[in-house]
Amino acid sequence: MVGLIHMYIGDGKGKTTATVGLSVRACGRGKRVIFSQFLKSGVTGEIEPLERLGVKVIRSTKQFGFTHLMDEKTKIACKDEQEDIVKRILDVMRVEKIDLLVLDEVLDALNADMLSEKTLKSLVENKDEELELVISGRNPPLWLLEKADYVSDVKKIKHPFDKGISARIGIES
Repeated sequence: MVGLIHMYIGDGKGKTTATVGLSVRACGRGKRVIFSQFLKSGVTGEIEPLERLGVKVIRSTKQFGFTHLMDEKTKIACKDEQEDIVKRILDVMRVEKIDLLVLDEVLDALNADMLSEKTLKSLVENKDEELELVISGRNPPLWLLEKADYVSDVKKIKHPFDKGISARIGIES
């Protein structure tokens, strides 16, 4: 089977939900899955169930906050952490055959200059031929849009945040 590249992009709610759903589906069919998250840490509702299903979760171990609020020292530490996520992914893939790799919010890390385009391009260009690669976030570079096999644009029409309603446990986090 030839592995394809999936992208869930846009400003709407549902990109991570889609990547989680695809991870569950693949796991349910016996596929080996890495679910990685960039610029996310802390407690979210999807992590524990994915791990219970046997999905290998790789994400930040530290909370840095919003990138636009970081001082220079924090930005450097955050960038190092995002690059380390890629290293941890590659370490697993050197010893295990992985069927599905999710890079959740990797585009946001790229756009915030917390992950180099060279690093992302290397992951995409050097992926195993059979690996399904899933990428999410906002504002993908043109080269990635052209390379992708699936592109789903999740567009925000309305969102409770616009009315001051914060993320709710079990729905947005």
